[in-house]
Amino acid sequence: MRAVLVVNPKATATTAAGRDVLAHALASEVKLEVLETDYRGHAMAAATQAVIDGADLVVAHGGDGTVNEVVNGLLASGRRGALPMLGIVPGGSANVFARALGLPRDPVDATHQLLHALLDGRQRRVNLGRVDSDGPEPARWFTFSAGVGWDADVVAEVDRKRGKKASPALYTRVAVTQYLKPAHGRPQLTVQIPGEEPVSGLRLVFVSNTDPWTYLGTRAIHLNRGCGFDTDLGIFALHSLRLPTVLRHLRQAISRTGEQKGGKLYRRDDVPMLTITSPDPVRVQCDGDLIGDRTCVKISSVRHALVVVG
Repeated sequence: MRAVLVVNPKATATTAAGRDVLAHALASEVKLEVLETDYRGHAMAAATQAVIDGADLVVAHGGDGTVNEVVNGLLASGRRGALPMLGIVPGGSANVFARALGLPRDPVDATHQLLHALLDGRQRRVNLGRVDSDGPEPARWFTFSAGVGWDADVVAEVDRKRGKKASPALYTRVAVTQYLKPAHGRPQLTVQIPGEEPVSGLRLVFVSNTDPWTYLGTRAIHLNRGCGFDTDLGIFALHSLRLPTVLRHLRQAISRTGEQKGGKLYRRDDVPMLTITSPDPVRVQCDGDLIGDRTCVKISSVRHALVVVG
């Protein structure tokens, strides 16, 4: 088996020692090439090249951004032919996709699980989300979530502070700042599901490919409890960002049940396709990575898009 290990050395929980342990362990079972990323988009380019070279497996060692780049590289030309399998060894601060898959947070434990899965032939096909626009921009795939509005503004500001260590505390501070003084004002969003009446006057829209939507440290945040890698997409949207509304849904999101209810809430599960429009450009993020400003995004669920080891 030919494998490529893509390592982001700048990820929060990635160390040189951990990389060496992972590389040594993998090299004992597969023919391995190791690549360390040194610029944004490098992991995507490496995964794209792995497809061209006919690799059997690409292992992403880093955070959600690294995993997202690898996924987009694997699917850069769509689901044509036999794509390499995806392996993940978490190395970031949140590791939402890896945790949703049930992978250990500790890189050493995750490495052991990956090796055993390879030896036992354990793998699963997962659904992914895809974001398309009306412009020339290429499609972007996401593993666990896409967002339009407030959360994308938070992602943009955290990215601007890239010199600081990403942490739940940093995201919380930035979220509060963007709530009090939104960079792009309060957007007016409309969601259209094929065959249904459009829903207008929305202030933010989260689209989930799995649940939990994300984590605040060790605490899971739930927006669409019925969402998973074997279903279509979940939608969580709010008509109001007044403080009582936001606090109500935050309490529900971190509660034990994670059930979301409220008069200002628009929530749907198992949606195969939707379109989000805005009269003014609004920021869009995929898996915590800003992809730009859009007035129209089309989001779809792609069944069995990728094979994940483990």
